[in-house]
Amino acid sequence: MRMDTVIMGGGLSGLMCGIALARRGKRVAIVSSGQSLLHFNGGSMELLGYVNGQPVSNPLDAIRQLPDSHPYAKVGSDAIQPLADEAQRLLSDAGIAMTGSATANHWRITPMGVAKPAWLTLDDHVRIDDLQHLPWQRVTLMSIRGFLDQPVGMLADGLRKLGLTVDVQQFTTDELTALRRSPSEMRATSIAKRLVTNNALQNVAQQINRLSADAEAVLMPAVLQLNDDGTTAALQALLDKPLRLVATLPPAVAGARMQAQLRHYFQMLGGTYLLGDTVAKGDINGNKLDCIFTSQLGDMPLRADNFVLATGSFISKGLVADYSHVYEPILDLDVDADGDHDQWSQFGFMQPQPYMSYGVATDQQLRCSKQGNTIDNLFAIGSVLSGHDPVKMGDGTGVSLLTALAVAHRLVPDKA
Repeated sequence: MRMDTVIMGGGLSGLMCGIALARRGKRVAIVSSGQSLLHFNGGSMELLGYVNGQPVSNPLDAIRQLPDSHPYAKVGSDAIQPLADEAQRLLSDAGIAMTGSATANHWRITPMGVAKPAWLTLDDHVRIDDLQHLPWQRVTLMSIRGFLDQPVGMLADGLRKLGLTVDVQQFTTDELTALRRSPSEMRATSIAKRLVTNNALQNVAQQINRLSADAEAVLMPAVLQLNDDGTTAALQALLDKPLRLVATLPPAVAGARMQAQLRHYFQMLGGTYLLGDTVAKGDINGNKLDCIFTSQLGDMPLRADNFVLATGSFISKGLVADYSHVYEPILDLDVDADGDHDQWSQFGFMQPQPYMSYGVATDQQLRCSKQGNTIDNLFAIGSVLSGHDPVKMGDGTGVSLLTALAVAHRLVPDKA
């Protein structure tokens, strides 16, 4: 099988790179093992949230101060704004409507009730532009009886610390009660599959209207619209108050929906998506990767002019650690990591952990290397890259989106 580009990894970065290349008329294949970290996404994208532990108000300004080892420096500070704008357009074209600005972070609300800086947030989710000027003073937090994926007490306490008056109300309906026969069914994605009919939404709306009379707005767990079916808007039309969704613990409905929408858009553009497959090995000759072999295709190689590594970090096994070293498991690429095992982590849960910034080594063009030799047609994108800590810096989704688009532009330069 011969393609223009083969992408190893079907998460946010792999899909975004594939979409950008397919829109440019290229034949692209994505090898995806299945679920990605997108399923952990609560409905927001971060560009850059923190520098030295302090919240960032203007990501574009702060990005210019990052060290040369950060992926954004390799993308190029002057390219960040146009790539951020392009990412937002492509998300919208895929049916993912998000609001935000690369020049001014807003605040998203985590399932624990903590406000964190964000670049983009889904239009139907809670977002706060200024913590000193809240959009409401009194809200009703609707809790679903038996729901497992939202710690309601912690969420309510967090919202109160922000200055909101929070009235917690619990409700259920016949559709939701039926799910409670098995505790494992009371998860966000299972609930979303039940709340799709007009009758189910009317029952929910009746409960919310009855219990939220004194509120300015209603906050509800993000258990709506697993597919692009308009259920959030349909429920809002039945309510007396504005409705905003609050992120839940994973697997998150918003993230699962994003994954499905991006994959659908990529395939609609003519892309080939090899679902449920993994890359086993590749053949490198000189300074080029000739082909890769996957578990499902067996001895049949995938050949391409260019390859993109988007396999993620430790969680998705794009990086692997044993007692002696950190390595990239497919091609044994060069990795930026401490050689001393004792340096990989620090004592203390809240301390920055060095291993979080480990990743494959790349040059300024995001090309990978092996034993110090650059592989001219192999690029790395997303969380497999070294040089940043997505947890402490709040830049994981931004790095995934922008490095994906930067590599797409390098493979297919824009016409002058």
